[in-house]
Amino acid sequence: IEMYTKCLEEEGLDAAVLCNRAFAHLKMEAFGYAIQDANKSIELDPTFIKGYYRRATALLALGKSADALEDLRKVVSLVPGDKDAKMKFTECEKEVRKAKFLKAIQSKETQLVSESLNVDDIEVPANYDGPRFDNEITLEFATSLMEWLKQQKVLHRKYALKILVAARNLFLSLPSLIDIEVPDDGHFTVCGDVHGQYYDLLNIFELNGQPSPENPYLFNGDFVDRGSFSVECIILLLTWKLLYPDYFHMHRGNHEARTLNKVYGFEGEVKAKYDEKTFQLFQEVFDCLPLCSVIKKQVFVVHGGLFSKDNVTLDEIRKIPRNRDIPEEGLMCEMLWSDPSAIQGRAPNKRGVGVAFGPDVTDNFLKTNNLSLVVRSHEVKDEGFEIDHGGKLITVFSAPNYCDQIGNKGAYIVFKGKDMKPDIRSFASSPHPPVKPMQYSIFPGMA
Repeated sequence: IEMYTKCLEEEGLDAAVLCNRAFAHLKMEAFGYAIQDANKSIELDPTFIKGYYRRATALLALGKSADALEDLRKVVSLVPGDKDAKMKFTECEKEVRKAKFLKAIQSKETQLVSESLNVDDIEVPANYDGPRFDNEITLEFATSLMEWLKQQKVLHRKYALKILVAARNLFLSLPSLIDIEVPDDGHFTVCGDVHGQYYDLLNIFELNGQPSPENPYLFNGDFVDRGSFSVECIILLLTWKLLYPDYFHMHRGNHEARTLNKVYGFEGEVKAKYDEKTFQLFQEVFDCLPLCSVIKKQVFVVHGGLFSKDNVTLDEIRKIPRNRDIPEEGLMCEMLWSDPSAIQGRAPNKRGVGVAFGPDVTDNFLKTNNLSLVVRSHEVKDEGFEIDHGGKLITVFSAPNYCDQIGNKGAYIVFKGKDMKPDIRSFASSPHPPVKPMQYSIFPGMA
């Protein structure tokens, strides 16, 4: 992004360079900036195909399929022989028609998959030699599941569905904001985005120990998408949650959402490993995930960031009705999409959603709620973490060598119960089987 910006400053505006910078913004999920660059590229050259293609990709990521369809229609009209463009146009057209159909038949009586599914009727073939459980998750099942998935084997659909239904029921019983206590002689670990990088997730447990009542964890959203082992990540994390509901915590990230799952691979992966109904059930689980936590009345943990207004209280957050898809605005949206800025005040966010918030916004939120620190994730960092806003805000990101390209480290934070000072630990990426990121996406080039 810096090099393209320098080129534009020195050489003047150029449609191709703007499109290349838009692609770089897309990789960083700066959808708002990507749309701005694509718009300018199209303005400079209305026949430049990539401008429409880049804008369509950003619009799809923001859930604006109908707008994306018009751009893809333009691409197909300019290059009618391009099979890739035709395929994406067809996929997008299907989604727009599907959305219109679902809206037309939608009613309060529409039954959820989780409420209509009879998992017990699903038969498991005698030759299935993978992990099984009956009514409750056991430690033996969790540890055998880790190894089974590591071998690139798929957990039988019956047990995957049982995990999803049980997890949804558990999350429904929880508030939007979780209050977590840590004993003075204990500790607590916070991890950031894992984004389908299963073998790096296993490495966290290797380095920091498996979850247990004595070794509690919080995973701060974005479990899926990008990495092509997203099913493995989310199934394992939900298993630990069911095994240790009071000692293993999970927040919703902006990627626990239908629109991004379509663009960044999770939908395709679930359908390849299971089916459409299983994907729908995943979405029902995501809709119930808690949004944030407060650890020992001191540390506020949320996936994205803070708000477009001052003086937001924890009680306001507790009252957020979260059992739904992520809205396009409001407190819930901002918690999952916002990013910190070094500049005081607020500004439009580079992603096109949420806000960019400065040190004064963080100060106001902490003082309003008598807290000492904000921990968030949502952004790749070279060392896996970054400390901002005068030490009052930490970004932690747990997917090293993101998308097999970035070369960053991952990190997690260990808080000691006595003083709650953050001990940030970075780690390198782990080898994984030769499956490319975004393998299952309708836009594989987005990796």
